[in-house]
Amino acid sequence: MSAPAQGPGTALVTGASSGIGAAVAAALVARGYRVHGTSRRPEAVTDRIPGVEYLALDLTDEASIEACAAAAGEVDVLVNNAGESQNGPLEELPLEALERLFRLNVFGAVRLTQLLLPGMRARRRGRVVMVGSMLASFPLAYRSSYVASKAALRGFATSLRREVSPYGIGVTTVEPGAISTGISERRTEYVAEDSPFLGEYRTMLAALNANEAKGTPPERVAATVLRAIESPRPRPLYAVGSNAPLAFALRRVLPRSAVERMTARRHGLR
Repeated sequence: MSAPAQGPGTALVTGASSGIGAAVAAALVARGYRVHGTSRRPEAVTDRIPGVEYLALDLTDEASIEACAAAAGEVDVLVNNAGESQNGPLEELPLEALERLFRLNVFGAVRLTQLLLPGMRARRRGRVVMVGSMLASFPLAYRSSYVASKAALRGFATSLRREVSPYGIGVTTVEPGAISTGISERRTEYVAEDSPFLGEYRTMLAALNANEAKGTPPERVAATVLRAIESPRPRPLYAVGSNAPLAFALRRVLPRSAVERMTARRHGLR
């Protein structure tokens, strides 16, 4: 059993300049935490949250990760939120794009966690939250790289739980569904104009963007993250948005092929 990481403590939230990260940072400030929020360019953050100290972090750069961990000092709560959203038929994804995605979404988060865990272990308290995606549980065509990166992050978190729980550290994954953060405008895409997959890809993308436009507000995700942080016994997985309770209930009872079809149809694919 792990001891609760109760505030006021120090929290580090990656990707805190907008969206889910900004909402989590604001929620933690409201709860009395000292909050460090990261951005690749802190000087460019326009909507600054009062009470948040912004630190530079490029998760694809080892030196930047080490400098951020050193600047943050003793951290009681780490929320690994920063990441890239990527689309494209697997056949057409450039290898360098795949490698960048995994450095950002997986390896950078894992490295930052490695650097902060010894301090949590020495103090015998801490929380690590990986912000994943429901697509890791409900994989979607033309999102394979993103799905795989979020599934990998959840795998690291789930395995880590038992390693660090004797030291009072709780580790969990929060999987949001469709969230209204404007991420569709920042998503990287790799599909050729003459691609044989182009028609289906555009159908999926239109449905994905529509779902996100009317999706769950990031503040609701932040409330779920806060619940995981402050629970005395955080669960391995929390899901929020996209009718998560019903979706996961169906996933438990339906054949995998039926769940696959259900996910495809939600995104316009037959």
